[in-house]
Amino acid sequence: MEYKMLFSPMKIGNCEIKNRIVMSPMLMGFGQFDGCTTEQLMDYYEERAKGGTGLIMTEITRINDKHGAAAFAQLGVSHDYQIPGLTEFANRIHKHGAKLFVQLHHPGRQNVGLAIGTVPLCIACTRICKKFPKMLFGMAPKLAPFLEKHHLTKKAVSASACEPAYYANSPVRALSHKEVKQVIQQYVDGAVRCKKAGVDGVELHGTHGYLIQQFLSPNTNQRKDEYGGSFENRLRFVREIIEGIRKECGDYPIVVRLTIDEFYEKIGKPGKGYTMEEGVKYAKAIAEMGVDAIDVSSAGYDTFNYWLEPTSFECGWRKYLAAAVKKEVNIPVIAANLIRTPEQAEKQLEEGVQDFVSLGRPHIADPHWAEKAESGRENEIKRCICCLYCIQSMQDNAYHGDHGYCSVNPTVGREKEFDNIKQDGEGRTVVIVGAGVAGLTAAEMLGRRGFKPIVLEQAKEVGGQIQLANKPPKKEKLGWCCVDMKTNAEKFGAEIKLGVKADLETVQAYDPYAVILATGACAVRPRSIEGVNNENVYTTTQILSGEKYLENKKVALIGSGMTGLETAEMLVEYGNKVTIVEMADRVAPGTWFQHLDDVLPKLNAKGTEYILSHKLNAIDEKGVILEPVKLDKNRKPVSTGAPEHYDFDAVVLSLGSRPVNNLAKDFEGKFERLFVIGDASKIGRIADATAAAYDVAMHKIQ
Repeated sequence: MEYKMLFSPMKIGNCEIKNRIVMSPMLMGFGQFDGCTTEQLMDYYEERAKGGTGLIMTEITRINDKHGAAAFAQLGVSHDYQIPGLTEFANRIHKHGAKLFVQLHHPGRQNVGLAIGTVPLCIACTRICKKFPKMLFGMAPKLAPFLEKHHLTKKAVSASACEPAYYANSPVRALSHKEVKQVIQQYVDGAVRCKKAGVDGVELHGTHGYLIQQFLSPNTNQRKDEYGGSFENRLRFVREIIEGIRKECGDYPIVVRLTIDEFYEKIGKPGKGYTMEEGVKYAKAIAEMGVDAIDVSSAGYDTFNYWLEPTSFECGWRKYLAAAVKKEVNIPVIAANLIRTPEQAEKQLEEGVQDFVSLGRPHIADPHWAEKAESGRENEIKRCICCLYCIQSMQDNAYHGDHGYCSVNPTVGREKEFDNIKQDGEGRTVVIVGAGVAGLTAAEMLGRRGFKPIVLEQAKEVGGQIQLANKPPKKEKLGWCCVDMKTNAEKFGAEIKLGVKADLETVQAYDPYAVILATGACAVRPRSIEGVNNENVYTTTQILSGEKYLENKKVALIGSGMTGLETAEMLVEYGNKVTIVEMADRVAPGTWFQHLDDVLPKLNAKGTEYILSHKLNAIDEKGVILEPVKLDKNRKPVSTGAPEHYDFDAVVLSLGSRPVNNLAKDFEGKFERLFVIGDASKIGRIADATAAAYDVAMHKIQ
């Protein structure tokens, strides 16, 4: 397909972009305390420019170190000493015909306590002691929760003293009038530094609940001075920033990223914040201030899933917001709109929904999205499956000095190594047993090195455990990764044989240089539980695969991890009355909050019930025997009462998985180079499997 609009040039102000593809701003944690660029950060962005993207928007870039640093490893434009690094950064992006805009950012109330007031201290300590970052990240994982629990961190700032933001959860104070003026000037100074560095333009981050949006929203702005109250007064903060940049930088391109609807009604809080009608008015008013483009988005931390969507959301579901803005403004409209394919992007451009297609997570998943689409190789694009591991890993790793990762792209953060991949395979055969995500990733990487990967898969289709994960309602996107990984593995010479049960004789017949076992895992059915093999007992695998079908039954689902919750989602769709049993005192402990926010309301709407702090002791033909427990510090159950019988028609076990690696014993000593990866080695998630496959294929097989 020819994408005429997608690959046509268009201007934002006086800056011409070679195509309509924008990389959205996304913090991944490749920075450092002082806000200067790092090699890893520039490698990461340059790979996307090299991949054909027209406009690169940086991650959130701080303009204030004291209360505006959202992360330790973040870009900054708060000091002149950051300019030389930005100049090099811009030059590296320009080398590939792309443009670079810096997103100017202040988190406001959506900051975490440990980041407030500590960044200047961290910068100073690092100058004195180079080992300070390692020391800090050694303490931070325990220090941060302790300080927050005992309210020992400083307050986040906002337009007004207001409720803490969901997820960030820091206490909040109002900026003084003097501080408001200082922050406005800091935005302006940041833009001046960007222009001096040769950066092509700036974007003001006025969405996702950050400080500019906090001034716009009546939920967070109850000021009594000229910056609060009326619609015009709530606009004053961003207006003065824009006027200040224009005064100091002239016709330098300015984009404003704007929440058009805060979506409080989506979480059952209608009347809170502002809705689309007022959001479009904001967009029109800001356009009339002389900015060069509006970047349309939605929501904030309180309504997280409505700007950073989980897998279940439909592609393009919020395009109506961009379309509404485009009708009211005469400047370009940029929007993300959960776009995943070039076909969808082209269609939304043709429909007049937007002028630029903003791709955030798709650029993490595949840095060459644009180049593949333009060259007619769209089938090779590794599509983002909306699993949210990028943000979860970034947030989880922030206190460990590590960065965010991607489930389908294990090269994130390793761009330089991947660009200089060794061509040393010399056609030698590597047999890979298992065509799940680990096996397929290993096959692609080995093929890129010049090996001859042969993948043996017992099933009639690739994907392994993904072929179960994609079966619950609206989880089809998960299956994309199997298709895309297979395409790329075969492109680099992998031979994939389906319906082949591998054994020692079969593998030896290939005389392989190396063997990789990626045979996955299977559901646990603990023999220690009495009645576990009764006819009324099933595993999640049996339900998800369609091997067993339950309808209009009273079902006990044992275990509340995401596999259990998603199996429950499937069960309630068929009229089953589900009760979820969990040993912990809350549902799905350790699960990323966005997944819970997505699935629990759907289960609750179907009448799902929960029995928490209970352990499964036994199963009989009429139901289950549960014992009340509490978990000790080692997460071992300690009885707190007498066991009791509960009546159920069926019992579904979601008690985890165990590796399937019996071939490892058979193959031991038979092959000089034998590796076990993915779930066959250690139960994990998609990202763990692809990372392990990358490591073996790139580093272990020599």
